[in-house]
Amino acid sequence: MQEKNILTDKKDSVLIVTLNRPKFMNALNIETLKEGKEILTDVYFDPDIRAVIITGAGDRAFCAGADLKEREKMNEVQVRHYIKTIRETLIDIENLSKPVICAINGAALGGGTELAMACDIRIADPQATFGLTEVTLGIIPAGGGTQRLPRLVGIGKAKELILTGKRISAQEALNIGLINRVALEGKLMDEALEMAQSIAKNAPFAVQQAKFAINRGYEIDIYSGLALESKAYDVCIPTKDRIEALKAFKEKRKPVFKGE
Repeated sequence: MQEKNILTDKKDSVLIVTLNRPKFMNALNIETLKEGKEILTDVYFDPDIRAVIITGAGDRAFCAGADLKEREKMNEVQVRHYIKTIRETLIDIENLSKPVICAINGAALGGGTELAMACDIRIADPQATFGLTEVTLGIIPAGGGTQRLPRLVGIGKAKELILTGKRISAQEALNIGLINRVALEGKLMDEALEMAQSIAKNAPFAVQQAKFAINRGYEIDIYSGLALESKAYDVCIPTKDRIEALKAFKEKRKPVFKGE
């Protein structure tokens, strides 16, 4: 039986999603993308999953981007189909109602960096490297790289990295704001899981609406964003979890949120 391109492992209310092509540096072939979209659909409709961690198998790479051996065999129509699929998959990750933490365990190149940027929070191993290297292959980042990178690190730095195809270290990625944290040596998954669990213990509707308000509000003017924030808050008012939080405060205990 052929091994799956993506493995999943649920720890309480956190789903760990592992790209499972270590021999190919976890490159994203079309079958991996199809499996990923199916997993994302399942996560979207599973109320028991409150946070997601995405990482890569092995210790060489988180994700080397597109599978160039597969790409070499594609005609122009197939290439366009592939790019559309990866772009839509990353949008699905970005818009997932559950927070997504990226645990970057090695090289994240091309689509690997784009995948990381589509996640909400990025934690990297000290040996991880990053790079949107597409111009060295005669193409441009087309999985959202030219749009998400400037929003994370500023337009000047984004142009420098994309136009040179330069690779950078985890520490430099942290310094420019591309990632949130560099994990201690050997502690990447521990730190990612700790953060995911700290998110998962909070009220699910509140977390979902906060993510929605941040994502959508960042793209519009502040007054429209404030109106959107108000609407997102309104969603939380009738929830049982909000009442539970007030009761727990009064009773001096930790709230138990059920996503209701």
